[in-house]
Amino acid sequence: MNYLLKQIPERTQKPREYGFTMAMDKGLSTREVEDFLETSSDHVDIVKLGWGTSFVTPVLKEKLKIYKEAGIPVYFGGTLFEAFIIRNQFDDYRKVLDKYGLEFAEVSDGSIELDHDQKCEYIQKLKGQVTVLSEVGSKDEEKIIPPYQWIKLMKKELEAGAWKVIGEARESGNVGLFRSSGEVRSGLVQEILTEIPFEKIIWEAPQKSQQVWFIKLLGANVNLGNIAPNEAISLETIRLGLRGDTFTHFLKSNS
Repeated sequence: MNYLLKQIPERTQKPREYGFTMAMDKGLSTREVEDFLETSSDHVDIVKLGWGTSFVTPVLKEKLKIYKEAGIPVYFGGTLFEAFIIRNQFDDYRKVLDKYGLEFAEVSDGSIELDHDQKCEYIQKLKGQVTVLSEVGSKDEEKIIPPYQWIKLMKKELEAGAWKVIGEARESGNVGLFRSSGEVRSGLVQEILTEIPFEKIIWEAPQKSQQVWFIKLLGANVNLGNIAPNEAISLETIRLGLRGDTFTHFLKSNS
């Protein structure tokens, strides 16, 4: 930090097990990646190349190299995994992970119907190759999954070998954990937390109001994902009580 301020919440240090910020790269150029990392690499733990963008990115190897040199692991979005699965190309997907030297992968079923036992089998197979993140929740806003089902799915996927589970929200933050308005389904979140340790969950929270809500609920070291690259520093200030939304949240009374 550039100077001393008292009563700043303690942040976990990289490499960290929780307090994660997962940023979403939706098609940054290599120059944009360099600029992003120059300012924000200390505050970002992992980057997702959103949905199937890696398929059409013209300088993919160069981009991955820049992230790797900065010590930021990268993974391809779960929609790409689903695109391979629906085409019966799981082995090809595994080859792609090796080809690009990826150390993480996301297993999801937000866009396809996938038997959950089969999803867990994919997690089990991949965990020997990479660190697996698994995503729970649907991208279909009409599909409402009850809390007990979220808990059941998350537990099984962690047992299958997922390192962390991701709560679905899409890049827009209006499905899954959230209502179409972007409002947090607070009862759902609270119920999930009765059964699943908070450090094992990455909550997709692309909107500022959603980030504020989770930080106020779970503190500065909650895992948050789908953060726009140009908002990584902004999020860090929210975590530290240095933006109006959480300005007094971490201050102790002087009385």
